[in-house]
Amino acid sequence: MSKILIIDDDKAIAELIKVNIELSGHDAIVCYDGIKGYALAIQELPNLIILDVMMPEVDGFTVAQRIRQTKETREIPILMLTALGMMKDKKQGFNSGVDDYLVKPFELEELLLRVKALLRRVKALPESMATTEILSIEDITLIPDDLQVKINDKYAKLTPIEFEILNNLVQKHGKTVSSGELLKEVWGYSPEDDIETIRVHIRHLRTKLEKISSNKKYIQTVYGGGYKLIPEGIQK
Repeated sequence: MSKILIIDDDKAIAELIKVNIELSGHDAIVCYDGIKGYALAIQELPNLIILDVMMPEVDGFTVAQRIRQTKETREIPILMLTALGMMKDKKQGFNSGVDDYLVKPFELEELLLRVKALLRRVKALPESMATTEILSIEDITLIPDDLQVKINDKYAKLTPIEFEILNNLVQKHGKTVSSGELLKEVWGYSPEDDIETIRVHIRHLRTKLEKISSNKKYIQTVYGGGYKLIPEGIQK
């Protein structure tokens, strides 16, 4: 049974989510402001956090950043749930470290689907992360145990999502992987309007790879198609 922390100052929405989360077989904890929510995240160490943005005192973007900066909570998946649906808001959410972003008003069925997909990553890990086998191809070595990538004797710590994205590209190196395929493989769903999710995480992943590789480029954007791994890298 998973423990899910709901941080939302709208009590009606928070209680509605709580009821449906519990009907799905999980434990749910509700909090109505960001400061207490952050404290509860450290205290309870939930399997998943559902986080609103527009809250008194501390907004959800700031809470997400603090969660990511705290050793005990940095790996907990965060689903941001908000009425802010502009592209700039989604970018800010992903840049704050959230794993998924759902705009209000929302369908409960979709919320539960996204919760299931995020929990899959921390409870029933995908095959790529369930194995301890180290995978190497050209410059790149993936270390599943520690969610790390190694390039030229330098290491970078990846988030679970970044690791899954990179592993997916490694497994299909030489082939173009569409954004839709990545959404389906990594998140477990493929909504047509959520391509920005991939773009932001790819950008973060590229930054980490370039930082440990003397500024080489390993992920190529195939315009109109998706992304392709270049395992030997290209000097920028």
